[in-house]
Amino acid sequence: MTDRTLCEPRALLEELLREALGAALPERVVAAHLPPRPRGKTIVLGAGKAAASMARAVEEAWDGPLEGLVVTRYGHAVPTRHVEVVEASHPVPDAAGRDAAARILALAQAAGPDDLVLCLMSGGASALLSLPAEGITLEDKQAVNQALLRSGAPIDEMNQIRKRLSAIKGGRLAAAIAPARALTLLISDVPGDDPAVIGSGPTVPDSTTAAEVRALLARYAIEVPDRVLQVIDRNDSIGVLPPGQEVRLIATPQMSLEAAAARARAQGLSALILGDAIEGESRQVALVMAGIARQAVHHDQPAPRPCVLLSGGETTVTMRGKGRGGRNTEFLLALALELGGLAGVHAIACDTDGVDGSEDNAGAVIGPDTIARARAAGLDPAAVLDGNDAYTLFEAVGDLVMTGPTLTNVNDFRAILVERT
Repeated sequence: MTDRTLCEPRALLEELLREALGAALPERVVAAHLPPRPRGKTIVLGAGKAAASMARAVEEAWDGPLEGLVVTRYGHAVPTRHVEVVEASHPVPDAAGRDAAARILALAQAAGPDDLVLCLMSGGASALLSLPAEGITLEDKQAVNQALLRSGAPIDEMNQIRKRLSAIKGGRLAAAIAPARALTLLISDVPGDDPAVIGSGPTVPDSTTAAEVRALLARYAIEVPDRVLQVIDRNDSIGVLPPGQEVRLIATPQMSLEAAAARARAQGLSALILGDAIEGESRQVALVMAGIARQAVHHDQPAPRPCVLLSGGETTVTMRGKGRGGRNTEFLLALALELGGLAGVHAIACDTDGVDGSEDNAGAVIGPDTIARARAAGLDPAAVLDGNDAYTLFEAVGDLVMTGPTLTNVNDFRAILVERT
């Protein structure tokens, strides 16, 4: 291992994060997927944390007139020349997102047979493109969304429920676009990269049944009014993509992990990707990762030291306390506790959109001294973890990672650095 890595493990881990983010930036990936100009208009529609930066990338590469509307999270807008950008709330939808979704649906319905609709979808679109189905209100959707966020349900199951309550998701936007041609460009933030799950699939067919959605509500003990159940029963998704429409993945967690692995190898590390779609409770995933790190320390397996163990996916947190934190800080605190100060092991975990949960950090870093420094600051790390308050601990010890909005989103990025001690 180089002296630089030995002296600056945090700097190396943050460099790997930047490399992963760079591989998913719209300005690097959008242009290669744009189709020829149509005979008619080109209309850009989109939603998600990367929607504005994707729209700007289209404008930079497109040879011809453009118009349209995209909705992104507050603080994630960028200047555009032709495509209007609206900001709205995430993860709980608000009226701005509802109104933007209604306008996007109207623009889709107005597209003619000679027009091209470019749909730009990325993580966060489920909340940002929130148009309630007939028979329910925005307040109904907000209540269900808040219950889902507290439940610990994985993103694919959350989005199955969201689709049944929507007038635009679950392929309904695709149906509105027809007979115009449509190309959907997706930046994946979901384990498995299923296009039907990304943003709840506004332009992707869906076969989820009402019975399956009712079963999910029961599994997570989410009670809803009868009017919501009635909408679930009758609001079928679109089962077949209309003719002339295509969906493409242009950036995925795996692509970002591969970019980080290449950078690590260039720094003299062995790099192992453990998986791009890891799910489960944050603290349980941390126990598994701690076991793998110990194996590397004691046996140079599954990769010889110095090494970095990379993974992606989306863990979950079942809220039991009332603290501040997100799934990545919770993962790291549980990892640090399980490692117990094991020498030579450092880690970073961040949400690639720049926001871990609902706080202002992307994530945090840990090292062998994290728990000792937290205790020296007067904190009880185990009690902090029980209260879902990891943000407070990492803020106190100065180990939060702040990136600001990254303008992309390929799910969580985790890297565990194991030095040769």
